[in-house]
Amino acid sequence: MKRYYRLLTLIFAFAALPCKADEWIRINQLGYLPQSIKVAVFMSETKTDVQEYALVDAFTGKTVRTFTSPKATGQSGSMSSTYRLDFSNFQEPGTYYLKAGKAVSPRFPINAQVYNGTADFLLNYMRQQRCGYNPFLKDSCHVHDGYIVYHPTKTRQHIDVRGGWHDATDYLQYTTTSANAIYQMMFAYQETPEAFGDAYNAAGLPEANGIPDIVDEIKWGLDWLNRMNPAAGELYNQIADDRDHAGMRLPNKDEVDYGYGPGKGRPVYFCSGEPQVRGKFTNATTGVASTAGKFAACFALGARILKEFYPEFAAEIGEKADAAYQEGVKKPGTCQTASVKSPYIYEEDNWTDDMELGAMELYNATGKPEYLSQALEYGRREPVTPWMGADSARHYQWYPFMNMGHYHLATVNNPRISKEFIRNMRTGIERTYEKAVESPFLHGIPYIWCSNNLTTAMLTQCRLYRETTGDETYAEMEAALRDWLFGCNPWGTSMIVELPLYGDYPSQPHSSLLNAGVGNTTGGLVDGPVYRSIFEGLRGVNMTGIPGTPGQDYERFQPELMVYHDALHDYSTNEPTMDGTACLTYYLSAMQKEGMKQAGASADKNVYVNGGIVRTDPSKKQISLVFTAADKADGADAIISTLKRHGIKGSFFFTGEFYELYPEIVKRLLDEGHLVGSHSYGHLLYMPWENRDSLLVTREEFEKDMLKSYETMRKAGIEYKDTPIYIPPYEYYNKEIAAWAKNMGIQVVNYTPGTMSNADYTTPDMGQKYRSSKFIYNKIMEVEKKEGLNGHLMLIHFGTDNRRTDKFYNSYLDKLIKTLKRKGYAFTPILEAIGIKTNSAL
Repeated sequence: MKRYYRLLTLIFAFAALPCKADEWIRINQLGYLPQSIKVAVFMSETKTDVQEYALVDAFTGKTVRTFTSPKATGQSGSMSSTYRLDFSNFQEPGTYYLKAGKAVSPRFPINAQVYNGTADFLLNYMRQQRCGYNPFLKDSCHVHDGYIVYHPTKTRQHIDVRGGWHDATDYLQYTTTSANAIYQMMFAYQETPEAFGDAYNAAGLPEANGIPDIVDEIKWGLDWLNRMNPAAGELYNQIADDRDHAGMRLPNKDEVDYGYGPGKGRPVYFCSGEPQVRGKFTNATTGVASTAGKFAACFALGARILKEFYPEFAAEIGEKADAAYQEGVKKPGTCQTASVKSPYIYEEDNWTDDMELGAMELYNATGKPEYLSQALEYGRREPVTPWMGADSARHYQWYPFMNMGHYHLATVNNPRISKEFIRNMRTGIERTYEKAVESPFLHGIPYIWCSNNLTTAMLTQCRLYRETTGDETYAEMEAALRDWLFGCNPWGTSMIVELPLYGDYPSQPHSSLLNAGVGNTTGGLVDGPVYRSIFEGLRGVNMTGIPGTPGQDYERFQPELMVYHDALHDYSTNEPTMDGTACLTYYLSAMQKEGMKQAGASADKNVYVNGGIVRTDPSKKQISLVFTAADKADGADAIISTLKRHGIKGSFFFTGEFYELYPEIVKRLLDEGHLVGSHSYGHLLYMPWENRDSLLVTREEFEKDMLKSYETMRKAGIEYKDTPIYIPPYEYYNKEIAAWAKNMGIQVVNYTPGTMSNADYTTPDMGQKYRSSKFIYNKIMEVEKKEGLNGHLMLIHFGTDNRRTDKFYNSYLDKLIKTLKRKGYAFTPILEAIGIKTNSAL
């Protein structure tokens, strides 16, 4: 478990751990949108009477609101007292922490950007799970797949089924989970395209390719699914089996022998529609429909999603959709997965939901009423997904965990049908809610294997129901389900690896990559808590951590009936899954969209590097001038007068020393209407120049420095909410620094590389590193001619060393502005260019 930093003293108003060991406040560590339900949970090992709780501004240490009458929720496990602390009606953006009893919560931001980039962040794990070419390892694996089994005439023949994703830490691949992952990502993109960016190419490597990254991932999955359906009536359900479970190893080092030679190919299971022997076991396959319906839904929707990007491929899979669906019509029933050595499989035993969704997507694609009629018939066979309200279920027994077909029927242009399926959706939610009210965390999910996937499914159903009907009855439970995934749970941990990076998250997920020391499962949603009885009955699970680091057993916080552990070898609660991760893309993208709406902002088209904005919207012919200074202000008169002459508002980022040395210049800039912000207080070097991935400062040192910076700014009349961005000292940072800043409600920005405008500080004695003003100007013009300067953050220093007599701001700033204006560029204030409105967003 990633440990929180040491306590900062209350004089600085930042608290990261409770000040008393037997009382805690659990929060959503990611933060909260201003206009959203916000409920934390207080819990104490002793009987505690909480009458009020306070919300404290983390920058000033002042209580901004006191709340009375917290909702007592009784005993929970080893916690003798629990309370729900509702602060929903507080909507002022900022950074805060809660105090109740003697407990102090971790701090959290309230702003409209807290969910920005989170859906894209999940795709890190999807790329990492790629089979075939793996961009994380920059190597290929399983290139010989595979050899057909259970086909009446083609058994032992080779078939090209390379690609797709590994299911989890093992390297099995299932149509069951992969198709659901593809569909969920397609639905996310269809509903919220503005929430997704483009930072990776089709191969999954860092390089924009003009296609949203989620579409690249969808295409990767659909390519594989297309190979798993090479001809009409020929559907495949699975690659490899549990012979894969031969110890932790990297996928490109997989030498398991399935009878074709070590690492020379794996079995590919044909959808025979009949039970398939798995060692001494036999699965309970009764048909093909559960798989066929998934193929049909993915191909029908995929054809529409990919038409803009890959028209020929879209047409190919679109033509396959009905043929796959008809296989389900001919062979109703479930197509379960198979194993050889162990009893663990995906025991899916419902299938009408898959056919319902397939029929609905075919109806959406063609408009043919017979598909709607068939979807209606299938949907009525299972009005409510059976796990909802149940206490238990077999592994993946009712899958997918949410019936997307019900949602589509609930939104058809037929009031009678719509009313019926809205009722079905509400019934599943109500059954879950009846269990949830028994929990201080308002969490009514059965704690079977992959309970977080169920949480995500119910979260999605709650939101879609609320959006469809406007009914807010279950909005608090929806918020609780969301917050559960980000730390408002008994253990106080996020369930997504490194999200947020500044918080408490699984640091030892069950992963071959982590075991080999090559990286973490960034962006992966872990399984989540399971009933204690399940955990104690599993084979090979233990609390062993990575070498030198014990697993975190959370013994003090474990509720009576369930357990969660952050331990490398607990595959039951701490293994990320590909389908669970993909299923969360819709909800997080919807939250980002909601934040944009609250802020009155359009899509976030800023370009990020390591969490910092290095360029604004590249489609807009705009430039933002930014200036930094540590202790020099010799450019003040020239810069201010030049900007005034051209009617440009600049952005100035100063160290604490600068504010103390030049208060009159700061006042002058403010009077002129410029943004004035932080460049840190002490101009610290955060990382060694030779190793950006290491740190020279602790989190506590960073935060104390930033607090002092903003305190100094406040004395100059600048509130931190007015300048929620900063340029790091030396313009040098990494993802940890950006994350620490984000937790403080501050967004890192940096100059756009390439123009070398920032080299205006160099002096002649630097030899070959020296850049004259003429060189810099010509370089800027060269970049403009070659690729344009759209969205550039152009950095110029506010003052430079006396040894540099060739001052850029004297000789070339005016010329630069005139030239670029003639070329049609607008000089846009940075907050406007980024899309932050300080009066509503931060």
